[in-house]
Amino acid sequence: MQNLMPQPPATLLPGDDEAAAALAAADNDEAYAQVAARFPTNSAAWAALAKRAIDNGQTVAGYAYARTGYHRGLDALRRNGWKGHGPVPWSHEPNRGFLGCLHELARAADAIGESDEAARCAQFLRDCDPVAADALAGA
Repeated sequence: MQNLMPQPPATLLPGDDEAAAALAAADNDEAYAQVAARFPTNSAAWAALAKRAIDNGQTVAGYAYARTGYHRGLDALRRNGWKGHGPVPWSHEPNRGFLGCLHELARAADAIGESDEAARCAQFLRDCDPVAADALAGA
């Protein structure tokens, strides 16, 4: 069955070259934390912190980082015209921080036994852009 309702336009977050450069230069946990502190509205910094924490067995810290970046990302999406649904394309680099936080939040929620939240986050990510879900899952 095909959806005949028109889709809202894709939401494209603005880039932040200074934050992206600082994040690219970060090479340890402290450096990533400094980027998040300096650019607290930048979801990419929070996604990087979340991934590093989860990958290093610090699931609760990763969950907190991911949730922070997720909420900062929702705020940014709304400021840029998102109405609670519609595409958030992975192909647009500035969207990747929010999408990464959503993926890490699903991972952390799953790891702490929050299976409903993990499923909601995974579905939300797929709804934003199935390509993002596949890319972040390593598919």
